[in-house]
Amino acid sequence: MRKTVLLLSILLSVQFMQSQEKMSPELLWSLNRLGVIGVDENKENLYYKLTTPNVEENTFDKTYYQFSLKKGKLQKIEEKAVKVVDKNISPNGAFKLFHKDVQLENILSKDIYKNLSKSDAYVFTDLDNRHWDSWNTGAFSHVFYKKTNAKDDAGIDIMPNEPYYTPQKPFGGDEDYIWSPDSESIYYVSKKLKGAAYATSTNTDIYKYDLKTKETTNITADNKGYDVSPAFSANGKLAWLQMQTDGYESDKNDIIVLENGIKQNLTANWDGTVFSFLWKEDGNGLYFTAPVDGTIQLFEVNHPGRTRMMPVVTQLSEGVFDITRIIAEVDGKLIVTRTDMNHAADIYSFDVKKKKFTQLTQVNKKVYNKLDMPKIEKRYVTTTDGKEMLVWVILPPNFDATKKYPTLLYTQGGPQSPLSQFYSFRWNFQLMASQGYVVVAPNRRGMPGHGVAWNEEISKDWGGQVMDDYLSAIDELAKEPYVDNNRLAAVGASFGGYSVFYLAGIHEKRFKTFISHDGVFDLRTMYGTTEEVFFMNHDIGGNYWDKTNKAAQKAYTEFNPINYVQNWDTPMFVIQGGKDFRVPIEQGLSAFQAAKLRGLKAKLLYLPEENHWVLQPQNGLVWQHEFFKWLKETL
Repeated sequence: MRKTVLLLSILLSVQFMQSQEKMSPELLWSLNRLGVIGVDENKENLYYKLTTPNVEENTFDKTYYQFSLKKGKLQKIEEKAVKVVDKNISPNGAFKLFHKDVQLENILSKDIYKNLSKSDAYVFTDLDNRHWDSWNTGAFSHVFYKKTNAKDDAGIDIMPNEPYYTPQKPFGGDEDYIWSPDSESIYYVSKKLKGAAYATSTNTDIYKYDLKTKETTNITADNKGYDVSPAFSANGKLAWLQMQTDGYESDKNDIIVLENGIKQNLTANWDGTVFSFLWKEDGNGLYFTAPVDGTIQLFEVNHPGRTRMMPVVTQLSEGVFDITRIIAEVDGKLIVTRTDMNHAADIYSFDVKKKKFTQLTQVNKKVYNKLDMPKIEKRYVTTTDGKEMLVWVILPPNFDATKKYPTLLYTQGGPQSPLSQFYSFRWNFQLMASQGYVVVAPNRRGMPGHGVAWNEEISKDWGGQVMDDYLSAIDELAKEPYVDNNRLAAVGASFGGYSVFYLAGIHEKRFKTFISHDGVFDLRTMYGTTEEVFFMNHDIGGNYWDKTNKAAQKAYTEFNPINYVQNWDTPMFVIQGGKDFRVPIEQGLSAFQAAKLRGLKAKLLYLPEENHWVLQPQNGLVWQHEFFKWLKETL
């Protein structure tokens, strides 16, 4: 009888294993994407929406949910039933904040020449002519307020006739403006610069607008870098995020608190960078998220105020996952969203005292339950300058160490963005591994989470140590018996795409094929066409015509991929978005043309309506299928 039971158990296990699926492009583009809306005033209910790709219609469907934090009950609701705290309503309930565009300049030809209404030209006399994927038409987003019960009231513009943006372009929203606790002032974020000064600076400031006097005060005038994300505590303290260096978009991000006219940097002596924060309910400290060792974790810091005590930063969570958002603090627990390389975002509760997570949602449970999951390994590789570098290794489902697998070196973009436990719907490691590839993803120089110095070492050194880091990672993993050294590829986007173009000229036949998406190919034309000149000034060192600037001249010669095209000898797949103004179209077209004129096997995937990302469902599927088709053909 025992033998029969054992045999039945084995047969069921085999049947279960055979019934499991692997992640595919179609499955990836069927997943629900969770978006948290917020909690209600009493913190009893959490509201979120699920956005699901509708591939047939090339759109997204939205479904809304209410989750009881006390009872654990989930129910589907209509959008109008969402009852989160509206932070745009003043604390006294009298006024409401909102933003809208105000036309202040004539840029379009039809606005300049009223008798030529069918013309479609743009006339610019300065920079700041486009953002991310849209052109400047002379309209500026401004903050307004009006009485809460007013219906047809156009509202009062708190930035009258100012040619500046609030919310900030291109990604700012209503988090860029807030009420003071006494309802007498509005605090807002703006970069009050024009033209070339705007394009070469990151100096956003936080302004205070007084409703009675109509006067505006810059409360962060002493800081020349980013000042963003203002938020008040329950006891009236103001906190925000600050970067010190003008023009450096990836500088160390610190938490600043203003109380009784005194500013205090709570994270100045901590060797890390803050991503987001939430005030504690008692107002005596803050919770925040930050990258650490290839993940994003929860931290806390106290606010000692005007005492001799120093702020103390404490890491609260630990594990192979990313905390992507802190939603609220409820009864000693933090409500957060969490991802890892095998799972898109879900909502969790984190007990601060017990340091324990409880999963509250499983929005893709049906799909994940039928999948064989890749295995995620954490490795450390010694770099050429003797430092230890974290490398994520993603192994295919049902991995067999006795077999040899084609292997992808993944080159992360940014360049100063973390290679953590994120879940991408394009650069998806789960999908890559599930197609039978080993993925090697090094936390090379320039990534946050390994100390401020490590993060900064990539600036003005794009083709230096970071390239050695890539090669150290792939050379070390190539020693593994399961890695097929004759089937190595390098793939990446943005700075990762730059890395692919650069490696193509120096790889000494390590790689059999390359894929570059929206990659920088020629630093000179990049400087002349990207919309954020401050980025090139800081990371490359400046313009290309100043022959006295040694750092910049080195970048434009030694670190410029176009200068190594004569060494290209490997198939090259180039992907380019038509509305990518960060890394404009000239980069991708030039690289593809160079590859073809070199006589190489090459392919160009041009996405005319996509920006630096691929957002439309059908284009996303085309991207995935072309990606794996190229690897199948060339690897």
